[in-house]
Amino acid sequence: MEQFKGQPRLPKFAVPKRYDIRLKPDLTDCNFGGSVTVDLDIVADTRFIVLNAAKLSVNAGSVSFTHQDSSKVFKPSKVEIFEEDGILVLEFGETLPFGLGVLAISFEGILNDSMKGFYRSTYEHNAEKKNMAVTQFEPVDARRCFPCWDEPAWKATFKITLADVPSELVTLSNMPVVEEKVDGHLKTVSYLESPIMSTYLVAIVVGLFDYVEDHTSDGVKVRVYCQVGKANQGKFALSVAVRTLELYKEYFAVPYSLPKLDMVAIPDFSAEAMENYGLVMYRDAALLFDEQHSAASNKQNVAVAVAHELAHQWFGNLVTMEWWTHLWLNEGFATWVSYLATDNLFPEWQIWTQFLDECTGGLRLDALEESHPIEVEINHADEVDEIFDDISYTKGAFLILMLQSYLGAECFQRSLASYIRKHASSNAKTEDLWAALEDGSGEPVNKLMNSWTQQKGYPVVSVKIKDQKLEFDQTQFLSSGSQGDGQWIVPITLCCGSYNVRKSFLLQTKSRTLDIKEFLGCSIAETGSRGSNENNALCSWIKVNVDQTGFYRVKYDEELADKLRNAIENKYLSATDRFGILDDSFALSMACQQSFASLLTLLGAYREELDFTVLSNLITISYKLARIAADAVPELLDLINQFLIGLLQYSAQKLGWDPKPGESHLHAMLRGEILAALAVFGHDLTINEASRRFHAFLERKVFPADVHHELLLQAVYVAVMQRVSTSNRSGYESLLRVYRETDLSQEKNGILSSLALCPDPIITLEVLNFLLTSEVRTQDAIMGLSVSSKGRETAWTWLKDNWEHISNTWSSGFLITCFVAAIVSPFASIEKVKEIDEFFKARPNPSITRTLKQSIERVHINAKWVQSVDSEKSLADVVKELVHRKY
Repeated sequence: MEQFKGQPRLPKFAVPKRYDIRLKPDLTDCNFGGSVTVDLDIVADTRFIVLNAAKLSVNAGSVSFTHQDSSKVFKPSKVEIFEEDGILVLEFGETLPFGLGVLAISFEGILNDSMKGFYRSTYEHNAEKKNMAVTQFEPVDARRCFPCWDEPAWKATFKITLADVPSELVTLSNMPVVEEKVDGHLKTVSYLESPIMSTYLVAIVVGLFDYVEDHTSDGVKVRVYCQVGKANQGKFALSVAVRTLELYKEYFAVPYSLPKLDMVAIPDFSAEAMENYGLVMYRDAALLFDEQHSAASNKQNVAVAVAHELAHQWFGNLVTMEWWTHLWLNEGFATWVSYLATDNLFPEWQIWTQFLDECTGGLRLDALEESHPIEVEINHADEVDEIFDDISYTKGAFLILMLQSYLGAECFQRSLASYIRKHASSNAKTEDLWAALEDGSGEPVNKLMNSWTQQKGYPVVSVKIKDQKLEFDQTQFLSSGSQGDGQWIVPITLCCGSYNVRKSFLLQTKSRTLDIKEFLGCSIAETGSRGSNENNALCSWIKVNVDQTGFYRVKYDEELADKLRNAIENKYLSATDRFGILDDSFALSMACQQSFASLLTLLGAYREELDFTVLSNLITISYKLARIAADAVPELLDLINQFLIGLLQYSAQKLGWDPKPGESHLHAMLRGEILAALAVFGHDLTINEASRRFHAFLERKVFPADVHHELLLQAVYVAVMQRVSTSNRSGYESLLRVYRETDLSQEKNGILSSLALCPDPIITLEVLNFLLTSEVRTQDAIMGLSVSSKGRETAWTWLKDNWEHISNTWSSGFLITCFVAAIVSPFASIEKVKEIDEFFKARPNPSITRTLKQSIERVHINAKWVQSVDSEKSLADVVKELVHRKY
């Protein structure tokens, strides 16, 4: 039996074809019993059957294998679960005959509270706390509910029965109910057999729910389930789901393959959502939207989340990755297409510009030496959790955008539909997608994309002018400033002085030169004759990576950078290009390839910026710059904060505190972000007005002009916490009271994310301790980890003091990695690295290995950046000039 331990994959002795699963959940004692019979095809000589099981008590006497032809019953001589590998090994006294048979197993388990496998979630009904039973199987936790071949490639059909469930409860699974038998206060519910699918997509929910219902034009029943009394909050998601199913039917040229789609809001859920076939589960905040009280950003988040999970019904569920190495096929694609769908439904949201902000996470993570390729080898189930990260999601999505831009939208869609038809109800690898796109386009897609998926990182393309020639040079970009040795086939796009003057080519070597005269001459010939003055105008600026469709950074020489800064000030560039120049400059400064002073000077060009996505990124960058300045040049921090406040004054005054009739959804979202930033940077007028509005809210339970709807609550909460201290606790205690009184999960999360921003470390410690109480749901605790720079040391001490509790209580690797990254990454001291390293070396945890290395690397990067900023001789003069500059 020992031969099967430590293996990344199950042996291929037997192939499961069909599961018949019967479960009996007990919501009072929080356990369950069950049985499974598996139609099994023995395809190789073996005395063993090896499958997955974890945290289950298997009744050894119940285990049998009955061969279909001979009807002979085989009983195992040994039955053993190896918990560290999550496998169940059955050893028989003789070789099993080839062909079909039935494996039967009975088992028992615990409805755990760790949000994985078959677990319990809690909710209140009529002021009484109740349990619901929920499944979360991705990536490798179906084995915690029933013994199975728990790998994506082992697809089968599933027949599910839930027995002895309280008759008043709602019971849901992937398929519609085929039979329901009520016996007094209990019922047994059976469901239609599912189409062929992977184990991680099997789903069950048992609880008390209301629902709203609609149908697609071709008759698919769609429902949104939520806690009793909250049905109205499901109407927006329902509308998005119906329209998205119809959109995807057209885009993929394949109809949705199940007769129904249920979406359920779960109070305790480790991920934001999960795409189970026909039964999609969400955290409350990702599915529910209250027209009266939810913020504008919540509406958008719900739309994108629903579009993402429904994309998986085709790309992931119908066509499934062969192994977790290809996770990015699922998540990268679903991320990209969710923006495609949202843009189709809500074009006024300018969601593709916001997509760039989403993808900065992928660029930041992939600039680490401790990053990983999109396709990463998985050698043990413990390793899978860590690749559900920005590489799989946002880098994957960005590469699909880059490829679609290169091939053209129509060709891309046509080829994608062909891929889905070919691999429907089966499994696929990355190269299968490339083959379909190559066949459909005639382009060398495999060669082009392998350089992006099989090696980690991405390039920075340096651009300079020399003798009327543009010189391009690619090197691997690393935030550490080190030189990597990667090389890519880079789709270069550029425009010169006008978006009408464009050129594109593939940079397939380390460097290339382009003659500007030939470039402009070609453009003039195509668009008609122009005079010499217009020629000069065309040369006024050059932008590479037009509209940021390429996954790379661009570094301009000083002359080109100055011209682009002027183009930003004169409003010549699109929002996507303004975003890209800012984000690239920030990354280059972090890597010490560009001075802090020059980055601040560039920021000054954005003083009249009003685009939501550009300003949102500007604010994020400003927070980081203020933190670095606090460590590097604390004597300049007040001046730098003044500069950042001045930078946001124009947009803050344009937007004001109160919504204007007919203003856009994006302006509604932007207002809160700007005012929160002004409060953090210490703008007294903003903090005073926020305090006034907060006190009015406490007295009347309503804000002036109902700013709940316009995302001002967050800004107000942040502002209130700026003046909280141990000697002035009233604002903090009032916020806790609001937290306890509201039943809106979005509002609770907004308060949690504001509390730890208090500059008083003693209050910070109170907040962090509050996160571990029963008042905060486990998955929401990460919202409260954004501590102020003054609270970093407090947070680190708190993490050390509570590490045993966190790592033992929370078996979700994802949540633990969030805690580690949030608390470790902000440090900027080499001395701190040693302390962090020693602490975790004494407490190894496989689920955080990669995240810990990445977090420590970020500390090194911050420390190097601080040292670089500290050595800039002219920084003080530049900051003073920027603060006092007249615009």
